[in-house]
Amino acid sequence: MELQALPSRIGQVRRIVSAQLRYWHLDALIDRASLGVTELLSNVHRHAQPDKTCTVEIELLLDRLRVSVRDHDPRMPVLEDPRHIAPLATCGRGLAMVAAMSESWGVRPDGESGGKVVWFTLPASAPTPAAPSRRTRRAAQEKPARRFAEVAHATEGLRPEHTPARSAVAG
Repeated sequence: MELQALPSRIGQVRRIVSAQLRYWHLDALIDRASLGVTELLSNVHRHAQPDKTCTVEIELLLDRLRVSVRDHDPRMPVLEDPRHIAPLATCGRGLAMVAAMSESWGVRPDGESGGKVVWFTLPASAPTPAAPSRRTRRAAQEKPARRFAEVAHATEGLRPEHTPARSAVAG
């Protein structure tokens, strides 16, 4: 989703990311993904030039969630050494927080916009399904088991597992 990185919009993006993660049954990632996207958007709001326009993208890959923010500022962010930040400073810790709470993070130049893309990943384990009720178990036992060939035929035409699921909402 493309947006202006203004404080009011950052809260909206947090809610959209949370809703998408609920839809994907990744509720356990909501807090960390919300924190990370907030920090990246706050950096765009505070530092990006010439404008505050950016794009947020969330992708569900095989076993991880990737959140990225693209802006038009070519300057690369610098991860501050926490030992050099004043104890009561109100800025300078954002990327260190993203690095600490994520599985990995990084930044790369973006040839399309002339800016950069800052991203982080979180491990996305498959959600554990709730235990089926007795009625569901009984119904499942009554159905004949599918043979391997039937299962393979039923999955033809479906999206391959390595294709990322993407969410983009107009901002």
